[in-house]
Amino acid sequence: MRGQGRGAAVACLVVAMALWGSSFIALKLAFAELPALWVIFARMALGSGVFLLAWRWRGRLLYRAGDWKYLLGLAACEPCLYFIFEALALQHTSASQAGMITALLPLLVAMGAFVFLRERIGRTTLAGFLLALAGAVWLSLAGSADAHAPNPLLGNFYELLAMLCATGYTLLLKHLSARYSAFILTAMQAFIGALFFLPLAAWDAPVPQSISPLGIGALLYLGVVVTVGAYGLYNYGVSRLPASQASGFINLIPVFTLVFAMLLLGERLNTEQLLAATLVFGGVALSQWRSAPPVPVGVLD
Repeated sequence: MRGQGRGAAVACLVVAMALWGSSFIALKLAFAELPALWVIFARMALGSGVFLLAWRWRGRLLYRAGDWKYLLGLAACEPCLYFIFEALALQHTSASQAGMITALLPLLVAMGAFVFLRERIGRTTLAGFLLALAGAVWLSLAGSADAHAPNPLLGNFYELLAMLCATGYTLLLKHLSARYSAFILTAMQAFIGALFFLPLAAWDAPVPQSISPLGIGALLYLGVVVTVGAYGLYNYGVSRLPASQASGFINLIPVFTLVFAMLLLGERLNTEQLLAATLVFGGVALSQWRSAPPVPVGVLD
């Protein structure tokens, strides 16, 4: 039975990574027609609507005194700060390059667990982190400005900041998932995200007056399929596996993103960028050479 639960968690995480990989392409398409903050708000609002319709299946809600600070921190990391940085990233770099930067997330989670959860980090993990970070920097410096990436260095830096936010999100999510269902945590993100981005979008640009069918489709995909589906599947997977293992699935995002970007957007990486991407993956693989210990639940208390 336990093996079946683990298998379901693994399947959920793989599907979630595919959806997140495709989200970079959907965001690129939506940003081409609408201001970035209105895209993020529409995504959160659509997701909130779905959760309201399905509220009867919300699952467990065992609030414990003091959890408010962890719940607030979870929402602040993602979606609030994360989507601001990701929106800035995709306005300056290509979807494929941004996807490559996400390969750093498992290593950042390991570093965060070392700092905040007092987990030990081996020399191999540290060497892998430094190697992958060098590859990410090389990937950014090797990029030249084009229609898909007008300023790849700046865009990839913003994506790195987004990954730092995702690190905090993953650690907090593991801590909270014992008392709150994946539905509750995902719905809370959507509700807070909609409230957070509405005034920012209104301040940044007027309400869009027109949008093409392609843009509408991209928004619906982001709001319903990605926001509800990907986050729900990821939260379920993290609730069933150690955070250090679950975060390792993030390595699939660059692969999915690169494939989707090549097929749907016509993006390509030059030879030097491909070598840099290989260095990133090599660093990630090196960091996983020895299995990391599971993240203990409750240490944040």
